[in-house]
Amino acid sequence: MTFSESVSTCLKKYAEFGGRASRPEYWWFTLFCIVVPTIIGLASDTVGTIVFLALLLPQITAGTRRLHDVDKSGWLLLVGLIPLIGQLIVLYWCVLAGTAGDNEFGPPETTD
Repeated sequence: MTFSESVSTCLKKYAEFGGRASRPEYWWFTLFCIVVPTIIGLASDTVGTIVFLALLLPQITAGTRRLHDVDKSGWLLLVGLIPLIGQLIVLYWCVLAGTAGDNEFGPPETTD
């Protein structure tokens, strides 16, 4: 999945918590969610903050679908609220390869 396909897919599924997200889809969108508000924030802090907040729900849904791809509940994203260790655990889960074939959350979106 390319950068533009990933961003397009995640923005289209901005409030869709069901299903699965492949590693490329998640990581390209995460890069987009870091770079775009940062660049816009350099020009205007207010607009940068608004863009960051607008991308927050799509980033949460993409993270939930990414955890679904490794056969974990999306609620486990809340583990990331634990300082340092929780964030490292969620990072580890997001880096893992997705479950081959169907899992509890449906068929895989694409192959990694």
